[in-house]
Amino acid sequence: MSISYFLEYKLAFTALLLFLNLSDLLVSQANAESKVHIVYMGRRQHDDVELATSAHHQLLTSVLGSQKAARDSIIYSYKHGFSGFAARLTKSQAKKIAELPDVVHVVPNHFFKLHTTRSWDYLGLSESSPPTNLLHEANMGDGIIIGVLDTGIWPESEAFNDKGLGPIPSRWKGHCQSGDKFDPATACNRKLIGAKYYLKGFEAEAGRPAIKDPDFLRFDIASPRDRDGHGTHTSSTAGGSFTPNASYHGLGYGTVKGGAPKARIAMYKVCWNWLIGGCTFADTMMAIDEAIHDGVDILSISLGLEIPLYADIDMRNGIAFASFHAVIKGITVICSGGNEGPYPQTVVNISPWILTVAASSIDRSFPTLITLGNNQTFSGQSMYTGKETGFIGIAHPEISELEDTRFCNNLNTNDTWAAGKVVLCFIVKGDELYLPFTQQVVQEVGGLGLIVAKNPTRDLNDLTFDFPCIEVNFDVGSQLLNYIRYSRKPQVKLIPTRTHVGQPVSTHLASFSSRGPNSVAPAILKPDIAAPGVNILAAVLPADTPYKFESGTSMAAPHVSGIVALLKSLHPHWSPAAIKSALVTTAWVTDPHSGEPVISEGNPNKLADPFDFGGGLVNANGAKDPGLVYDMGTFDYILYLCSMGYNNSAISMLIDQAASCPIKRPSILDVNLPSLTIPSLRKTVTVRRTVTNVGPVNSKYKAIIEPPLGITIKVKPETLIFNSSTKKISFTLTISTSHKYTTYYYFGSLTWTDGVHRVRSPISVRNEFPELVC
Repeated sequence: MSISYFLEYKLAFTALLLFLNLSDLLVSQANAESKVHIVYMGRRQHDDVELATSAHHQLLTSVLGSQKAARDSIIYSYKHGFSGFAARLTKSQAKKIAELPDVVHVVPNHFFKLHTTRSWDYLGLSESSPPTNLLHEANMGDGIIIGVLDTGIWPESEAFNDKGLGPIPSRWKGHCQSGDKFDPATACNRKLIGAKYYLKGFEAEAGRPAIKDPDFLRFDIASPRDRDGHGTHTSSTAGGSFTPNASYHGLGYGTVKGGAPKARIAMYKVCWNWLIGGCTFADTMMAIDEAIHDGVDILSISLGLEIPLYADIDMRNGIAFASFHAVIKGITVICSGGNEGPYPQTVVNISPWILTVAASSIDRSFPTLITLGNNQTFSGQSMYTGKETGFIGIAHPEISELEDTRFCNNLNTNDTWAAGKVVLCFIVKGDELYLPFTQQVVQEVGGLGLIVAKNPTRDLNDLTFDFPCIEVNFDVGSQLLNYIRYSRKPQVKLIPTRTHVGQPVSTHLASFSSRGPNSVAPAILKPDIAAPGVNILAAVLPADTPYKFESGTSMAAPHVSGIVALLKSLHPHWSPAAIKSALVTTAWVTDPHSGEPVISEGNPNKLADPFDFGGGLVNANGAKDPGLVYDMGTFDYILYLCSMGYNNSAISMLIDQAASCPIKRPSILDVNLPSLTIPSLRKTVTVRRTVTNVGPVNSKYKAIIEPPLGITIKVKPETLIFNSSTKKISFTLTISTSHKYTTYYYFGSLTWTDGVHRVRSPISVRNEFPELVC
């Protein structure tokens, strides 16, 4: 079973058992006396990496008693972005090390999980676009290096050809690591300039070398080579080369490319298709540490923790912890927001220095016609590319009055009545997790097709190309059921799927995409932005097809990574915060082609709001010239950490330098974000923001306020005037409420405009009054 299959769609009946047995599995396979721990020693004391490694060995030797024991124990030495190491330690040894004066923190190893060309045309970044398009102005991202943390890469894919690329950037310090079935001399080129793998943390958890485990050899490979397809898909989405005549068995035919076709790719394989599948903390930290040293410009990370999350300053929140060190070195870190939607407060990777991405659909669908024996025709969505079925029987799992209703997930191999027929079944309460199992059951009993009636979503990732499985909405499903019940000989004909692009297909926010508010810091809006992540065609392993449709925020994040590569090429001196601001404040809040509202899929569907898509749908060409940006640096992040109430020592541990919070705790509402979220408004508050002019030197901006329901907002000053000596201006917003009762969030916006640029910040306000007064 592939990682992306397991982690993107979480077949609950399998995943639950795996996780319930994880502790027993690992304990039985690993040394019960020791476990990998990550030892964090704070900021590097010098630039000599050999001295840093030697210091780590000396410290470990002082506790374990010998150099040999230290060498056998240590698995990684972190020495680029920060100082520390990962080693196998007993609880008592870990406790002794934690008490040493040079050690800041010691935490045990743990797991992250992974969170799929028309999309670039949809976003306005096609090769045929005019010269003023961001794609061409940025020279397609040439010279920018995208680091990808994932399941590896299939280097032979045409998506990674280096035709037309110049030499590898001279600043690049990375390399391609040899491994099983991976020869750097043939695998790497001027496109794929780096490829490494990190397995020691996973092996330590398993308690044995991977290459001696038959299960590992069956499902994965000890090298940067991808055996799952997830990493190849995300890499080619972010920076893949032009590959014409691509399709998935004829569907989605066209030219596939990445967002930045001339950018260079460096793969850091940290996720494995072994045991429960996933990515360990120790391996991920090492990959980020080396990526910082190697010289990547961007880190694209489609993995994360599960709710509940750790605090920003907690080392167990490894991606937030390590990515902070990348961001302060100018590396933009883009992360997927998770696939736990449509439920609120499920978004992950929520630190303000991370660019967190939600998943939306594009203007492409895959209609499939269903014709009944009475010549009525309906349309569903499918990926079926086989032959027309002709008229065959259609049936529904009927029950007696004493039986429970039977849904798709209740079908089993005893349902032999389905042989030779198309089966109609219904899905409720999120049971689409069982859809692959249902398809398998119908095929095993000799069924000839499956029609699934469900709350409609655009995600078709579970549907196969060689067996007709068609999704319809409940209305169509009910009409089909009535036909079955009241016809003497109900029959149906299924037509192969076609690809439809453009009108009338509108944009939806994917049902699976994790939603805000932020569960750790509700005043920090997450996700930041939405990007295409539904039925995305990109390169995979060449099993039955070299390209495949995948869905997930894992697919949305590399879209933004490709766009950030273009922005970095065009604006090399912009900080990660400036880039995030440019994306958030120029995002589309309606469908970019029709102007219709964006629908947030769920139960029920609703209009999308900032907790669904942050600033909105990513607008690459708007972000290249945002006019104003809300910039941030280390000092701003320290103020954020202080506003969260973290103590000075915890903050110092994260930022690798002495930190001292003000005596009066700063307001988190003053963090200089391109958004404003007030989770508990009771009385009038005043917040402060600072904008930097990145447009014409002489500019005049006026404020436009769209207040949330029942909220009054006053901005001061109402006009911002920039010139050669005034590049930054601060302003305040005074927010008051007319509500007397606790409400849910209401939404509005602040837009600064000079007549050309529209710098829009989403505003989210909840009125909250105490039910108990102490």
